Amino acid sequence: MSFHITVIGLGQMGGAMALTLRSAGFSVTGTDVSADARKRLADQGLAVVAPEALGASDVYLLSLPTSAHVREVIETTPGLLTIAPQGSVIVDTSTSDPAVSRELAATVEASGREWLDAPVSGGPRGAATGKLGMLLGGKPATVERLRPMLDAMSSKYTHVGGPGCGHTVKLANNYLCAAHLITTAEAVALAVKGGVDPAACLAGLNSGSGRSAVSEVNFPEWVLSGHFDSGFTMGLMRKDLRLARDAAQAMDLPLALLEQVVAQWQGSGDAIADHEDFNRIVAPFMAEVAQ
Repeated sequence: MSFHITVIGLGQMGGAMALTLRSAGFSVTGTDVSADARKRLADQGLAVVAPEALGASDVYLLSLPTSAHVREVIETTPGLLTIAPQGSVIVDTSTSDPAVSRELAATVEASGREWLDAPVSGGPRGAATGKLGMLLGGKPATVERLRPMLDAMSSKYTHVGGPGCGHTVKLANNYLCAAHLITTAEAVALAVKGGVDPAACLAGLNSGSGRSAVSEVNFPEWVLSGHFDSGFTMGLMRKDLRLARDAAQAMDLPLALLEQVVAQWQGSGDAIADHEDFNRIVAPFMAEVAQ
């Protein structure tokens, strides 16, 4: 391929994206603050370096927990504003604060580099198979430049506007997913109490207008199966919901249902720890129908 990609953050998502891009024929280097993460990917054949040894690249693909981590990588350690060559592209696949993304994008572009926010959906499985969904915020020319990389990573990507717009739509998406988990659990509980088998209820919902990705994918794969191993945690969803609420408040946008959904997810902290799979938010409803 025509450019080299450095993946920063080799967790479940970043590591899988790095291996997918390498398998697609790109030149890929990975880095992570965790030596264990670097070793895990090196054992799978990925070229890895320590953060302090990071070098020049055409694209820096970030897969990090929060906006604070993204800011640190860009501004301080390892400091992409110093390391990244002029004309290189910084791509943030994290679910980040849109306001911070717009600020960082302005700084990156003023320095002679390009920016793209590109939060992803599809979990580790989607990252490993190149079937992610991606929401892109940046300049159309940047999206076009990175088209081969985006095609290799995703089954669908949507350019939704300028810097920060990808992260804004991602927060909207995760809000809906969080709400659908609760409403679908309540709907299934209603049906089961009325004598309907849970799987039959879902089949019915998925043939009608009430269906969603939660009813079509999450419930069959991770809830009714009891597996709860989607790769996305309660803590990450709680973080994303706080970001969505904060964004709405900053725009003086009263969203009463969003506030209720945030409160329900945050209020479940004593019963469901941050490290648990995010689909476990349905546990109280499923326990009710089991009685």
